[in-house]
Amino acid sequence: MAEATNGKPKNEGEQKTRLLDELEKGPWPSFVTEIKSAAKTSDSARDLLGQLELSYEDGLSHWKHGGLVGVLSYGGGVIGRYSDVGEQFPNVAHFHTLRVNQPAAWFYTSEALRTVCDIWERHGSGLTNMHGSTGDMILLGTSTDQLEPTFQELTHAGFDLGGSGSAVRTPSCCVGMARCEWACFDAMKLCYDLTMTYQDEMHRPAFPYKFKIKCSACPNDCVAAIARADLSVIGTWKDDLQVDHEEVAKYAAAGMDIRKDVCDHCHGNAWTGTARHSMSRPATACDACIASM
Repeated sequence: MAEATNGKPKNEGEQKTRLLDELEKGPWPSFVTEIKSAAKTSDSARDLLGQLELSYEDGLSHWKHGGLVGVLSYGGGVIGRYSDVGEQFPNVAHFHTLRVNQPAAWFYTSEALRTVCDIWERHGSGLTNMHGSTGDMILLGTSTDQLEPTFQELTHAGFDLGGSGSAVRTPSCCVGMARCEWACFDAMKLCYDLTMTYQDEMHRPAFPYKFKIKCSACPNDCVAAIARADLSVIGTWKDDLQVDHEEVAKYAAAGMDIRKDVCDHCHGNAWTGTARHSMSRPATACDACIASM
């Protein structure tokens, strides 16, 4: 394995990417563009382009899975990945991924982000995914010998690895009371408490399958807890909804069809749809009307 990139330009041996170039066409951002940018200073990112191009040419993946890799005292947080064309692309022969436990609701300072990125450029490909489906910050691609140094630097900087494998995955939550007026409970505090309580279950997999926890502070469920978690914690309104008829009238005057956009979307048929648009029965706490107005 080649050593981690030292930050110097690596323009020699630039990969030909005829097929990948097609993914840069059109109005949307492209991951190919980002990998090419990283490849200017990263050997592994450059070889990654070459292997991906080969995968498109062959019509199959050249990643293989097998064996376990990790860091001292942890059983999770690292996803092992190996290339089956490592002789052709030696800088991605090992291309392991680290999952870094995100802060509740993904609040970072710019200094914290720079710290993580600097660590990753010293020890890995420099490629990141913000964020994985569970919520972790994803650090894409490093060699086996760089796992422990990366982990040690992250730890000293105040970060920890997230969950992976058959374990409790890293809990995640919406911004909750930090920024949202609809929050019905402090989702960030619960997420933090769950993360600290289940450290052992996250870092030392002992379950027959993964287990995900997500917390949404209101039924709008911006973190998609219902769709993407095994344990969904949803905040709900505890009382009958209070209707400000003057505000409803303003929405109607501005062009909103109250019957179509609010009443017909009420899951519990709590809105009467009359001229006063009053509540005919207790609300079902779905917050569809609040989301509409």
